[in-house]
Amino acid sequence: MPEPLTTTVSTKGQVILPSAIRRALRWGPGTRLAVETTSGGVLLKPAPGFPETRPDEVFGRLAFHGPPRSLSEMEAGIAAEAKRRHAGD
Repeated sequence: MPEPLTTTVSTKGQVILPSAIRRALRWGPGTRLAVETTSGGVLLKPAPGFPETRPDEVFGRLAFHGPPRSLSEMEAGIAAEAKRRHAGD
Protein backbone atom coordinates (compact mmCIF):
# COMPACT_ATOMS: atom_id res chain seq x y z
CA MET A 1 0.00 0.00 0.00
CA PRO A 2 1.47 3.40 -0.95
CA GLU A 3 2.41 5.76 1.84
CA PRO A 4 -0.18 8.54 2.31
CA LEU A 5 0.72 12.01 1.11
CA THR A 6 1.44 14.52 3.85
CA THR A 7 1.81 18.27 4.16
CA THR A 8 2.55 20.77 6.92
CA VAL A 9 0.57 23.72 8.25
CA SER A 10 2.67 26.91 8.04
CA THR A 11 2.90 29.56 10.75
CA LYS A 12 0.31 31.52 8.72
CA GLY A 13 -2.09 28.55 8.70
CA GLN A 14 -1.40 27.75 5.05
CA VAL A 15 -1.35 24.22 3.67
CA ILE A 16 0.18 23.20 0.34
CA LEU A 17 -1.74 20.45 -1.40
CA PRO A 18 0.53 17.91 -3.08
CA SER A 19 0.78 18.46 -6.83
CA ALA A 20 -0.49 14.94 -7.59
CA ILE A 21 -3.77 15.78 -5.84
CA ARG A 22 -4.05 19.21 -7.48
CA ARG A 23 -3.46 17.67 -10.91
CA ALA A 24 -5.94 14.82 -10.34
CA LEU A 25 -8.65 17.27 -9.23
CA ARG A 26 -7.67 19.91 -11.83
CA TRP A 27 -7.31 22.56 -9.11
CA GLY A 28 -5.13 25.25 -10.64
CA PRO A 29 -3.95 28.54 -9.15
CA GLY A 30 -6.85 30.65 -7.96
CA THR A 31 -9.26 27.74 -7.45
CA ARG A 32 -11.64 28.72 -4.65
CA LEU A 33 -12.32 25.93 -2.16
CA ALA A 34 -15.07 25.47 0.41
CA VAL A 35 -13.70 24.16 3.71
CA GLU A 36 -15.82 22.01 6.05
CA THR A 37 -14.97 20.21 9.25
CA THR A 38 -16.10 16.58 9.41
CA SER A 39 -15.90 13.83 11.99
CA GLY A 40 -12.89 12.47 10.08
CA GLY A 41 -11.03 15.75 9.60
CA VAL A 42 -11.36 18.49 7.00
CA LEU A 43 -13.15 18.37 3.65
CA LEU A 44 -12.05 20.59 0.74
CA LYS A 45 -14.26 20.96 -2.31
CA PRO A 46 -14.63 23.53 -5.09
CA ALA A 47 -16.61 26.55 -3.90
CA PRO A 48 -19.69 27.42 -5.93
CA GLY A 49 -19.25 30.33 -8.33
CA PHE A 50 -22.45 32.01 -7.19
CA PRO A 51 -24.41 31.87 -3.97
CA GLU A 52 -27.37 29.50 -4.04
CA THR A 53 -30.63 31.33 -4.80
CA ARG A 54 -34.31 30.43 -4.99
CA PRO A 55 -36.49 31.45 -7.96
CA ASP A 56 -38.59 33.79 -5.81
CA GLU A 57 -35.40 35.68 -4.89
CA VAL A 58 -34.61 36.55 -8.51
CA PHE A 59 -37.94 36.44 -10.37
CA GLY A 60 -38.71 39.74 -12.05
CA ARG A 61 -35.29 41.30 -11.34
CA LEU A 62 -34.65 42.28 -14.96
CA ALA A 63 -36.72 45.31 -15.84
CA PHE A 64 -38.61 45.31 -19.13
CA HIS A 65 -40.56 48.32 -20.29
CA GLY A 66 -43.09 47.73 -23.03
CA PRO A 67 -45.96 45.45 -23.92
CA PRO A 68 -45.67 41.71 -23.20
CA ARG A 69 -44.29 39.63 -26.07
CA SER A 70 -45.96 36.52 -27.43
CA LEU A 71 -44.13 33.21 -27.57
CA SER A 72 -43.82 33.45 -31.35
CA GLU A 73 -42.34 36.97 -31.04
CA MET A 74 -39.79 35.72 -28.48
CA GLU A 75 -38.84 32.75 -30.69
CA ALA A 76 -38.46 35.05 -33.71
CA GLY A 77 -36.21 37.37 -31.69
CA ILE A 78 -34.02 34.46 -30.53
CA ALA A 79 -33.75 33.15 -34.11
CA ALA A 80 -32.84 36.61 -35.43
CA GLU A 81 -30.12 37.05 -32.79
CA ALA A 82 -28.69 33.58 -33.47
CA LYS A 83 -28.60 34.36 -37.20
CA ARG A 84 -26.91 37.72 -36.52
CA ARG A 85 -24.25 36.12 -34.27
CA HIS A 86 -23.45 33.37 -36.76
CA ALA A 87 -23.46 35.58 -39.85
CA GLY A 88 -19.68 36.07 -39.62
CA ASP A 89 -18.90 32.32 -39.51
